[in-house]
Amino acid sequence: MDQGDETKACVENLNKETAEINDNETKYNLASGETGITVPERRDEVIEENDFSKKLIIYGVNEDPPIHVTIACALQHCLAYLTGQLVVSFLVAEVVCASNNDVFRARLLSSTMFMSGVTTLLMNLFGIRLPLFQGAGAEFVIPLVLISDLEGTFCSGDFKATETVNMTMGNLTDIMSTEESMDRILTNVRALQGSLMLAGAVHAMIGGFGLVGILIKIVGPLTIVTTMILLFIFLIKIILQFVTVSWAISVSTSVVAVVLFLYLSRYNTLIPVWTPSGGCRIVRYPLHQIFAILISIVINWFICGVLTAYDVFPNDPSSGSFKARTDARVNAIYDNPWFTFPYPGQFGTPGFSAAGILAFAAAVFVSILDSIGDYYATARVCRVPPPPSHGINRGILVEGICTFISGAVGCGHGTATYGETIGTIGVSKVASRKVLTFVGILYIAFGIFGKFSAVFITIPYPVLGGAYVVMVGIFLGVMINSLEVTSMSSPRNIAILGLSVCMGLAVPTWAHSVDQPVNTGHEKFDRLLSMFLKNPNILGTFLACLLDNTVPGTRKERGMFGESGEDSVSPSGLYNEGEEVYKPLFPSRWLRWKIMKYIPFLPYEGAKEETCTNWELN
Repeated sequence: MDQGDETKACVENLNKETAEINDNETKYNLASGETGITVPERRDEVIEENDFSKKLIIYGVNEDPPIHVTIACALQHCLAYLTGQLVVSFLVAEVVCASNNDVFRARLLSSTMFMSGVTTLLMNLFGIRLPLFQGAGAEFVIPLVLISDLEGTFCSGDFKATETVNMTMGNLTDIMSTEESMDRILTNVRALQGSLMLAGAVHAMIGGFGLVGILIKIVGPLTIVTTMILLFIFLIKIILQFVTVSWAISVSTSVVAVVLFLYLSRYNTLIPVWTPSGGCRIVRYPLHQIFAILISIVINWFICGVLTAYDVFPNDPSSGSFKARTDARVNAIYDNPWFTFPYPGQFGTPGFSAAGILAFAAAVFVSILDSIGDYYATARVCRVPPPPSHGINRGILVEGICTFISGAVGCGHGTATYGETIGTIGVSKVASRKVLTFVGILYIAFGIFGKFSAVFITIPYPVLGGAYVVMVGIFLGVMINSLEVTSMSSPRNIAILGLSVCMGLAVPTWAHSVDQPVNTGHEKFDRLLSMFLKNPNILGTFLACLLDNTVPGTRKERGMFGESGEDSVSPSGLYNEGEEVYKPLFPSRWLRWKIMKYIPFLPYEGAKEETCTNWELN
């Protein structure tokens, strides 16, 4: 920052009280049910024609809504992220061969929800400090699905103890079979624990040493969008395992959700409310849009219950439609304890897997790219300045630490920033950090109450599949929308995106179609290399990043972070709050120590204070 910028910052700080008075004129009383917004004409003249500048936030990041508003919004966020936690946890269970062990799946889900709460609290209190939800990252599961398909790993026949027993004792009892199955599950989970912890440590170091700044300079929207497109396309293979149980229920779930949040998007739900000041009255609120997926799940869950009561779905575990029954996994509720407290090492001493380490290393890179994009998008919808480098570094550092803890607990996946937060804030207009702090507390409670987690295990597979189809479709659209900051009329950008996605799909398709994509004579090396060839993210992301940095083009054309026109708009016209939202929870006097200059994830405020003092004296 040069002298002119520092002087300008000082002037803005001296006029802060006046700006806050003008900002307060745009607020309205949510608790009283008022929906009108008074905007001063002077402020309208400053705001440019920009979609984000027209977004109005009722409660800003640093503001505290009334307790009843905070709780209601926190519950809304919790329900919005619930499906993602369920699906990722179920995918981990598939990978470690626990798809038929409902008790273990319930315990795994409890661990996932507990860690989601812990990581959300840490991110909002000590991380980048934007209102973000940290949950189970699908980026960490997809490479594991590829590992599980490789011969000699995880659910294949390389589990020696089970094979020996099966060959020598054909008359094993059901109890003994269950014990052997549990041995296999715990062995697989332990192999993932150490690998995930190592990946989390690398993740944290990237943020702690400020290496994220290097990524921001070379990784742009074209690379991120390519990565996410290939990621979601690969998810189709996994989603089909849930959808094919009953296409009718899956389609019904998707259709109900689409009707609620698309076809009925122009209408608001009439809700009777009562307040001390206004008494009883009817308010209009887009309830069916906010909870579209949840409402769809509940409706079709009920339909499955009716069909189960009349035995439309056969009560035969060997039948393909059995998992559409609501009582298929009801024993998990009875067998699961009332209270459970996930802790590091609950599944045994962590182990390591070479394939797991490589898979998680690739997932770390994808997760960082996704999180950086979410940070900027969240800042835009909250009407705050783009995150500074120290905020991004601190956010990635906290994500890495939380991934390390998740590995120690045995979740089987790392943590990632959820883009659904952007949509939820955009609808509710409440961007308060306090709301997400309550979300973290609620998820910790969900994880501790074991039977609560077990209830969600009973959701029929096709209902989950239909809901996930809608979620993946929405997220894919949000990711593609990130290209709006690039010049997509440029032949350069069109060619890079098309070639990267095409090659990212072509090579894995070929690798899956042949028995042995690589044959060097070294079996383990061939398996690992085949795993990378079958991963659509690796080649597509590498090619997109390579072309984006070598083909001539301006940074504005590439849509690099911090190069868009919105960043140059005065905060008084676009932003409701300043960069103070990213200030870490440290005493101000600590941040004035000169050592802070050398810590990438903390701001240094000493130079700014000295400049302001000198300016005032002059």
